[in-house]
Order: sequence, then structure tokens, then C-alpha cells
Amino acid sequence: MFASGTRLRGAAAATACAAALVGVGAQSAAAADWPALREGAYLYSGTTGTGTVTAVDLGDLGTCHTLSASAWSLQIVSGSTALKLYSGADCTGSLPWRSGSLTQTNLPWAMLSYRVVTA
Repeated sequence: MFASGTRLRGAAAATACAAALVGVGAQSAAAADWPALREGAYLYSGTTGTGTVTAVDLGDLGTCHTLSASAWSLQIVSGSTALKLYSGADCTGSLPWRSGSLTQTNLPWAMLSYRVVTA
């Protein structure tokens, strides 16, 4: 009886590992469309890291920056800073959106300005 219980636990563990690997593969395929990850922060005028790119100065904490073209996606690789984005110019808009310090995502709506904030 002990041996069959061990086999069932082993089979369950193998199934869980296989499911996890399938999930990792799906995430890798989705990430393949994005530009390669690199340190810093970048805003893109198109979705999935396409279009005109704006490099963000992560050392400029708190200063509001208005973009010349709205941002629809972003990529940030930083251990200590994040971005707070706004739908209006001059850091206005009713629903600001905040990134994490390691983010690669399409934004929920067009963003026209941002601030660098601590993570």
C-alpha cells in the first residue's frame, strides 16, 4: 500500500511539473514579440513594445514629463524605481496607472505623461 501511494504522489508531482512547464512555454512565446529586456525604462507609442520609443531617465524622480506621442506600452527593468503614468498632459488625468520595477506590458489606455517614482 505504501508503494502505490508513493507512485500516486510521484505521478501528481510529474503532472504539476508538466503543467508548470507548459505555462512557462506560453509566457515565453508571448514575450517573444517584445524587444529584448534591458536595464532601464522605455515607453512605446504602439502596443507590445512597437512604435516610437522614449527612453526614461530613472534618476529624475518626481519630475513630470509630457510625451510628444502617447504611450501604449512600456518596459521597465529597475530594482528601485517605477513609473506613474497619466492619461493627460502635465501629469493630469483621473486614473493614474503605476508600474512595478520589473514590468513589460501594454497599458490600459493611452498615456500622455509620467513621473519616475520609488518602487
